[in-house]
Amino acid sequence: MSALPLDPSEHRSGALLDHLARRMRLRAESVLAPLGLRPRHLVALTVLRAGGGTSQQALATTLEMDSTNIVGLLNDLEAKELVERRRSPQDRRRHVVELTEDGAKRLKEAECALAGVEDEVLGALEPAERETLYELLRRAATTTPISCSAAIDEEPDAC
Repeated sequence: MSALPLDPSEHRSGALLDHLARRMRLRAESVLAPLGLRPRHLVALTVLRAGGGTSQQALATTLEMDSTNIVGLLNDLEAKELVERRRSPQDRRRHVVELTEDGAKRLKEAECALAGVEDEVLGALEPAERETLYELLRRAATTTPISCSAAIDEEPDAC
């Protein structure tokens, strides 16, 4: 018995992406916990590594967090000696946040642990397929979304 072709309207990726994201998140949390990290810590450490020292406010903007939450996040990371906050020499009202040497080492350990998680969750994909998936997701993540209502205005049968 052959499978019936799916109606194109049944090819919605949201539920599959949500399922994979949930699996990835649960596994990531389990491998990060022994390192004393949570996913939000990892994101902050990654941003700090990429940008060098940055202001606390700029980090909050990049992470799309309010100032209260960024302070709590940085308090966690500073208590573990993974980041360091100092007053900006140019503006004493600002704090500059930098990744410490221990923070860089812990980030590398976390990335190695997460590579195993990716291998587990995406194990059914060949390396070239993973690269394609990464490129497609990266492109989708940088695209400005069009709301369904705006699409309907332009093309009534769009959604």
